[in-house]
Amino acid sequence: MGVIVVSGTGTEIGKTVVTAAVAAAAAARGRTVAVLKPAQTGLSHGEPGDAREAARLAGPGVTGTELARFPEPLAPATAARRAGMAPVAPHEVAEAAAKLAAEHDLVLVEGAGGLLVRFDARGGTLADAARLLGAPVLVVAPAGLGTLNATALTAEALRARSLEPLGIVVGSWPAAPDLAARCNLADLPESAGAALLGAVPEGSGSLAPEAFRAAAPRWLAPALGGSWDAEAFAADFGPAGR
Repeated sequence: MGVIVVSGTGTEIGKTVVTAAVAAAAAARGRTVAVLKPAQTGLSHGEPGDAREAARLAGPGVTGTELARFPEPLAPATAARRAGMAPVAPHEVAEAAAKLAAEHDLVLVEGAGGLLVRFDARGGTLADAARLLGAPVLVVAPAGLGTLNATALTAEALRARSLEPLGIVVGSWPAAPDLAARCNLADLPESAGAALLGAVPEGSGSLAPEAFRAAAPRWLAPALGGSWDAEAFAADFGPAGR
C-alpha cells in the first residue's frame, strides 16, 4: 500500500483521529501499519504523542514512531530553535518513511498543523517530504464555515508542487451539523478538486480502542479501506432542496 501523508488545513481539526481510523481500517484487513510523526510539539518527554495515540486507537498491527519532540506548542522550526534542538528536515522524514515502508504494508506520515508549516530554518515543509517520497497527500478538513477556502488553498499548494491530493476527510463531523457543514459535503470536493473520502464523527477519539476499531471502516470510503458512501451520507445530511 506504500506511504500516505496526512495533512490538515490547520491545527486541532482531527488529523490524529483520521490517521488512526485509516490505520485501523488497514489493520482490520490484515495489513501492518506504521504511523510516523516527524515533529511532535507541545509535549514534554514521557507524555503520549500523536503517533502513540493513533497506534493505541488503531490497535494490534499498528506502531507509532516520532522523529523529534519539542516542548513548546509552536511550529516545528520555531519550537526546535527555541529549544536549542536540531530541527527535522524533509529528507529525514522521507528517509524514515521509506525505511518504515520496507517493513510495513502501510506508512502514515502525520504532519504538524497545515501543509506548509515550516520544519526547519531552510523552509522545509511536509509538502517537501511528500514530494521526495512521491506519496499522495490525504487532506483533513473541518466541517463548517471557513473550510472551503483553506481546503482549496491546500489543494492548490499541493498541485503547485506537482502533488495531487488523495482526497478529503472531514476530521470531526458534528452530531448536529449546521447548514454550512451540510452544504460543505458537496462544496468541499468542488473546492479541492478531489473526492470526499470520509467523515469521522466528533468525539471519536474518546471511544474505547475496541469500539474505535469496529467503527472506523464505516467512516472511510473504499479508497481508504472502508465502506463509507459519500452519496448516501450526503443524502442523509445534505441541505434539503440542494
